[in-house]
Amino acid sequence: MILPHINQSMLMAGSKLEEARAAVTLLHGRGSSAQDILTLAAELSRAGFVFVAPQAEGYTWYPNRFTAPIEQNEPYLSGALALVRKTVQHLQQMCVPISKIFIGGFSQGACLAAEYVIQNPDRYGGLLIFSGGYIGPLTIQRQPVGDLHGMPVFLGCSDSDPHIPLQRVKETTALFRSMGAQVKEKIYPNMGHTIIDEEMVIARELLAENS
Repeated sequence: MILPHINQSMLMAGSKLEEARAAVTLLHGRGSSAQDILTLAAELSRAGFVFVAPQAEGYTWYPNRFTAPIEQNEPYLSGALALVRKTVQHLQQMCVPISKIFIGGFSQGACLAAEYVIQNPDRYGGLLIFSGGYIGPLTIQRQPVGDLHGMPVFLGCSDSDPHIPLQRVKETTALFRSMGAQVKEKIYPNMGHTIIDEEMVIARELLAENS
């Protein structure tokens, strides 16, 4: 069986991959596209950085809410995680070290980014979670597995996001800290489901300080 997403294309911006010293993998939200999320590259751009955005099959990484029982989002979730893994491995094969690979996303893509790092712990360059949290029911507490060795994480979200429960944001912060990450969490009053300028400033600082 071929997993969903696994043969999907990816878009790139910034430096040429073969010349890049660092890479940012960006994961789009539900109903969006690689082209949409890649617009962040212009705001995050740094010399020597390549930005890579894989495309979800059907513009959706998994069909149900990220807090639904895991089995209700399969096999799409497994396929999405496999595509992220394939992207990271490709970057490594092109001589970008794991410590210079950053992973980020918005909304459904942010949840996928968080979940990928939790399931594949390593000392990545950093993790950018714009309005998201780890995947799974609110009734299940995740236990830390693996060590992130001080990896920087930025997690920004509204205190009243219609798609991301504040409980899960807090749980995600706690889980990453228990795995050894350095987490900067910012909860914005009544922000809505979006990315604001302050988050871009923080993200640029994270990239600059860890590249």
